[in-house]
Amino acid sequence: MSLFRALKKTCSVIKKSLFSRETTEAVRMETTKINMSRVPLVNGGIDTAMLKAHKPRVMSKSGHSNVRIDKVDGIYLLYLQDLWTTVIDMKWRYKLTLFAATFVMTWFLFGVIYYAIAFLHGDLEINTFTPKREPCVKNVDSLTGAFLFSLESQTTIGYGFRFITEECPHAIFLLVAQLVITTLIEIFITGTFLAKIARPKKRAETIKFSHCAVITKHNGELCLVIRVANMRKSLLIQCQLSGKLLQTYETKEGERILLNQASVKFNVDSSSESPFLILPLTFYHILDESSPLRDLTPQNLKEKDFELVVLLNATVESTSAVCQSRTSYIPEEIHWGYEFVPVVSLSPNGKYVADFSQFEKIRRSTDSTFYSMDSEKQKLEEKYRQEDQRERELRTMLLQQSNV
Repeated sequence: MSLFRALKKTCSVIKKSLFSRETTEAVRMETTKINMSRVPLVNGGIDTAMLKAHKPRVMSKSGHSNVRIDKVDGIYLLYLQDLWTTVIDMKWRYKLTLFAATFVMTWFLFGVIYYAIAFLHGDLEINTFTPKREPCVKNVDSLTGAFLFSLESQTTIGYGFRFITEECPHAIFLLVAQLVITTLIEIFITGTFLAKIARPKKRAETIKFSHCAVITKHNGELCLVIRVANMRKSLLIQCQLSGKLLQTYETKEGERILLNQASVKFNVDSSSESPFLILPLTFYHILDESSPLRDLTPQNLKEKDFELVVLLNATVESTSAVCQSRTSYIPEEIHWGYEFVPVVSLSPNGKYVADFSQFEKIRRSTDSTFYSMDSEKQKLEEKYRQEDQRERELRTMLLQQSNV
């Protein structure tokens, strides 16, 4: 009996302890919630660690493609047919290796041919020359000497110690062929170097996109907003920003398209003209009936499976070269009911200042309609969407059965 009382007392103590712990935890969470609600600014990159670890993306945040081309017949032959683009697209370490290897291989190849000519002509035999008989190439009596003669001829060094005589016309013809062929190779390699250096790829890396996007109201319209900035003082002209919405789509015939592309139009202050990208700008996409994102709600945003690829095309003022900068956004990187913190201000000496420490920061929207939206309307819209989805699945099943 005493053992039973002791166990009962122990259970009572444990129950009180658990209740106290739960109460403390609830109070702590409520305090945290209240404190977070008082913080107006939110760093746009804080949710990065909370994103899905292995969520597939077509385009990385830095603008690189994540698509792998596989099982293509004769892909190496295709690369060789477009050798110019292949060499330009090479990484610098491979390109420098190819540059050095091209010269060394041509020097050695023609050196071997000169050595073979000297061998066939008998120039390598000792004491076989008479005053009336001259060798094809003076002072070439080994493979090393032939390699040095090839190097001196191709680079037009011309030390004067090794030279071709009039004894072998075919050696003279080989020298002419070497100079013509190697000159064409040097033109090709030098041209690819200049083309790779002049590419506006690095210029595109100085265009900065906001890490996250927000959904807020602008001029009375519900809009998806992103921020773009030019990190250089040199201007970008004829800027055009567009978007592509990539998501799985099922047609009425039951065909499933894994990456269906839908155009997403962006404006600057409700204008589609080319923006003047000298200061950080915000681009807006209106979520109206014509928008492919028209069915987004605060409840289903994080449950959606899509990727918004954003492309900015512009012309570099200094070189007139066209550059393109890219990034992408997934639902976890889009925040509903937030807005970007202003980054442009006027300094006391009358200059405009862009504070990039505020570039990624967002804050809750001051529009109270975001927090007092008609929940019954949202539930009704969600119900209609579910019914439409069930109807579409039923049509697909009936179509498949009819095909069988």
